[in-house]
Amino acid sequence: MTGYREITQEQINKFADATGDDQWIHVDPERAKDGPFGAPIAHGFLTLSLIIPFWGELFDVDGVTTKVNYGLDKVRFTSPVKVGSRIRMQATIAEVTEVKGGAQIKVANTIQIEGQERPAVVAEFLARFYK
Repeated sequence: MTGYREITQEQINKFADATGDDQWIHVDPERAKDGPFGAPIAHGFLTLSLIIPFWGELFDVDGVTTKVNYGLDKVRFTSPVKVGSRIRMQATIAEVTEVKGGAQIKVANTIQIEGQERPAVVAEFLARFYK
C-alpha cells in the first residue's frame, strides 16, 4: 500500500491544460459547487495516470534497462475524486509472462480515496521490463 497523495486544483488545472479537457466539473470551482459532486473533481485519466508514481513507491525492479507501459485492461472509474481528497494505491502482481528480452507483468491496481469504501479507480496495468 502506498502513502496518501492529496489531489489539488492546481494538478487538475495543469492536467486540463495538457489534455484540453477543461470541462467545468474539473476547472470551475464556483460552478462545480452547485454541480453533481458539490466540488471540482479530478479527471479520471489524471487519477489513472498516478499509477506510475504510486508504482515507484511499491516496486523496485533491479537488473532491467528499460521499463515500458504496455497497456491497460479492465479499467473502471468507480468514484469521483474531489479536490482536496487524499488517495493511495494498493497493487498486486497478478501475472508474470516471459517476453523476448524480458518480462511482462500484469498488476491489479486499486486507487482508494481516504475515508471512502468505494475505490476511485480499479485497473489492470501491463508493463514490460527489458534486460
